[in-house]
Amino acid sequence: MTDHDAPSELRRLIREEITEAGGAIPFARFMELALYAPGLGYYERGRLAVGKRGDFYTSVSVGSLFGELVAFQFAGWLAGLDGPVQIAEAGAHDGKLAADILHWLKRFQPTLFARLEYVIAEPSPARREWQASHLAPFAGKVRWTDGFTPDSLRGIIFTNELLDAMPVHRLGWDAGKKSWFEWGVASGTAGFIWQRLEHPPAPLLLSLLPELPAELLAVLPDGFSTEISPAATDWWCHAATALSEGWLVTVDYGLLAEEFFLPQRSAGTLRGYHQHRFAEDLLAQPGEQDLTAQVNFTALRRTGEQAGLHTEAFVTQRQWLTQIMGRTGQSTGDFAPWDSARVRQFQTLTHPEHLGRAFSVLVQRRSSDRVST
Repeated sequence: MTDHDAPSELRRLIREEITEAGGAIPFARFMELALYAPGLGYYERGRLAVGKRGDFYTSVSVGSLFGELVAFQFAGWLAGLDGPVQIAEAGAHDGKLAADILHWLKRFQPTLFARLEYVIAEPSPARREWQASHLAPFAGKVRWTDGFTPDSLRGIIFTNELLDAMPVHRLGWDAGKKSWFEWGVASGTAGFIWQRLEHPPAPLLLSLLPELPAELLAVLPDGFSTEISPAATDWWCHAATALSEGWLVTVDYGLLAEEFFLPQRSAGTLRGYHQHRFAEDLLAQPGEQDLTAQVNFTALRRTGEQAGLHTEAFVTQRQWLTQIMGRTGQSTGDFAPWDSARVRQFQTLTHPEHLGRAFSVLVQRRSSDRVST
């Protein structure tokens, strides 16, 4: 099968699942297939999704500075841990961020580099191949594990723009019945269409909704929609459990729980991206456009704290990187000079109209010795 045939094959696969399910599948399953179906999904086909010729920009696509600043921060944390340590990245895409981090550590922190193992938690064989190609200079330093959740380790577990791409269930509000229903995906004459699922949402999904005041529920518009991601909170719980000592970090798009229910979000936060534009039809072109939803940082924070982690920071990417940049100026000889190109990268990463305000950073830690970030 050629890459040209993949979209039609993916549509056929989705239609088959819809038929087998009796006429509709949860949106979460549609999203999972659209993004991750082996050999067919958006993230599985090896197409250029990131950068000028792709569908969206990331902090990594701006240049190597993001990885260097992250590496500088990680080195500061890991300096307080003796012996062998690990950095685990979940969902490392093509491996470029891992390469940027490892290049910096090897150059500026050779002692730490020598006792470090870099772990990539990656369920996709195709993506593991792309990552291995990018990370060939670090053969023997990098280890891969199946699945998005890393093994038990001591050091740092982190993600960059992973959780927003995990499948979400889409719930809608029935104002007449004063209850939630789940949106599903069915096959229409001209493509895939939204359809209410006949059965009510699973208790687990309803338990992940925040407790909304009766006054709000009384005026919530009919059809008001929001997203729930058990996959993201499950990942955070498993990662927190796997962390024997160290830090759990994510950099991603996201909101606090109450922000999902503002009037301007009556259609939810689901977005599709194709060639740097919002996709008008989220169900069109499965496998050819990115699908993403805002991360619920309130749920992540609560999940980590219930697993025994201490929250050290919840800030914007602009605040986090600016703090790190300030510390690079206080050190000597362990950060590359701030030339004009690197300053431009920093401005893109931190400017509120670019990436600085779009992303938030959540840092939690497991340690008896709680040290502030």
